Amino acid sequence: MTQRPGTPRSRRERPAKPALTRDGIVAAAVAILRAEGLQKVTMRRLAQELDTGPASLYVYVRNTAELHAAVLDELLGTVGQAPAEGSWRERLEHVLRAYTAMLFEHPSLARSALTARPSGPHYLNLIETLLSLLDEGGVPPAQAAWGVDLLLQHATATAAEHGADAASEEDWDALRRALHDISGRTHPRIAALGGALLSGAPEDRLSWGLRALIAGIERTAVPD
Repeated sequence: MTQRPGTPRSRRERPAKPALTRDGIVAAAVAILRAEGLQKVTMRRLAQELDTGPASLYVYVRNTAELHAAVLDELLGTVGQAPAEGSWRERLEHVLRAYTAMLFEHPSLARSALTARPSGPHYLNLIETLLSLLDEGGVPPAQAAWGVDLLLQHATATAAEHGADAASEEDWDALRRALHDISGRTHPRIAALGGALLSGAPEDRLSWGLRALIAGIERTAVPD
């Protein structure tokens, strides 16, 4: 017998939904991020994608902040390991540049990563890699421990700043005009260095910043 259009379908006739798992939830969240952006990675949108109720997701993920941290950890799996060739400084910079490049692809995630606290396996692997390279360079353990946080902050902030949308580019243009039109009488140093303040490609400034930080981490003891 043919079912009439609009007739409710019996639950027994529907295919069984796959069981919810944390890995499945995170994978669905990553798919939404890639297709729609981080602002759409919410419990309500995720529940819709997985054909369940938002309350069911809280069994696996406490809140949206934890969900975003889990998404970040999942994408950290694409960063890869340090190359085998090169000095420890070069390999350290390579890993940090790869981390930043991943965030450049998702500017909204980069901004979230400034406050996110991932604790998954890929994040721990990244920290282990950075600490190992600093140890190879003879950086004292306490300086390495504090230095990793500083290096990741710089890389993350760079991605958040330069992974710009159209509105952000308008803000950059306004700043460029302000620096160009500045009076040398009231702001002599800005007038003299106006070009240098915004010079250089983002990747060049990132590399310079990482090298400056690494040099400082090597030489600056942490307080007792």
